[in-house]
Amino acid sequence: MEPQGHRIKHDIRAVMSAFDVQGVYLQGLPCGSGHINDTYAVTLDQSGSQVRYVLQRINHHVFKEPVAVMENIQRVTAHVRQKLQACGASEIARRTLTLMPARLGKCWHVDGAGNHWRCYLFIEQAQTYDQIETPRQAKAAAEAFGEFQKQLADLPAPRLHDTIPGFHDTRGRFETLRRAIEADSCNRAAGVKPEIDFALSREAMVDVLPRAQAVGELPERVTHNDTKLNNVMLDNQTGEGICVIDLDTVMPGLALYDFGDMCRSACRPTAEDERDLAKVAMRLEIFEALVAGYLNSAGGFLVAAEKRLLAFSAGLITFEIGIRFLTDYLQGDQYFKIHRAGQNLDRARVQFKMVDSFEQNESAMRRIVAVRC
Repeated sequence: MEPQGHRIKHDIRAVMSAFDVQGVYLQGLPCGSGHINDTYAVTLDQSGSQVRYVLQRINHHVFKEPVAVMENIQRVTAHVRQKLQACGASEIARRTLTLMPARLGKCWHVDGAGNHWRCYLFIEQAQTYDQIETPRQAKAAAEAFGEFQKQLADLPAPRLHDTIPGFHDTRGRFETLRRAIEADSCNRAAGVKPEIDFALSREAMVDVLPRAQAVGELPERVTHNDTKLNNVMLDNQTGEGICVIDLDTVMPGLALYDFGDMCRSACRPTAEDERDLAKVAMRLEIFEALVAGYLNSAGGFLVAAEKRLLAFSAGLITFEIGIRFLTDYLQGDQYFKIHRAGQNLDRARVQFKMVDSFEQNESAMRRIVAVRC
């Protein structure tokens, strides 16, 4: 979460003054590597000490109900804080996000242009990483995400808001792909027949988890839904995953969505749009580290079906994002940003190669899970 040298788009001093924080404004600089919200690191002078905050504008084009997002975050962070206090945890302000109140009484501020802003205390002496570099990092991140789910397993009613309805509706994503193939609005389908055939031949995958949930095998959980490594802050000294961040997509879901998404992002050894598919293969040692870390924290509350489907979830969530990339390519690259022609197709091909690699290694993956369970 260190500041980056990008153009500042907003009057940060003015926005910061809407929050109930003490001190003299020193500077506000763009921060982080996220592509959805506008994020700034703001430094205030508080009686001679410099204190930093994270100021974020919620992207209301992606999150169409910003107040619902903030209500979720407020409830989740308060519940996690209570859990940490109850167990006597140290450095609680570094182990969960701390929302700063706005001067009008909410935990968010709406500016004159209708933008919704929030402010967090900056977590010092920790950082995020965009790429998994070692199994140790994978294990630490997975343990943090598992602990996050565990802390929220008893979140009292009411049910959290669905901040992006249908986010992991894999059947819905599959049907959208099918319609895009039939419409072929950009005349691209003929050139991607192998990718289309790959996707259509795996239709049976998309209903496995919903069917298990429908018969009561998989309970609904509070899930993060964006479990990339760069959404866990790792302590600079110990390497421990100390705080899960980027809580906009926290909502009801299945624990397996989070674990599968961890595998999708962490087990891939290449860039998401790698053109040389010979380089794309799942890293079994990273998967083993993810299983170890996740079960260390989440193993005590997961039910048998959740554990049994851990290996399957890796391929499923990878397949889901693959068909989303392929759909966007067929529809003319309307959703995912591209920086070159064919980038979404390359992204889809990488995901499908990873699905194939997960399938080839499924027996070994199941053995790793069985040993840990």
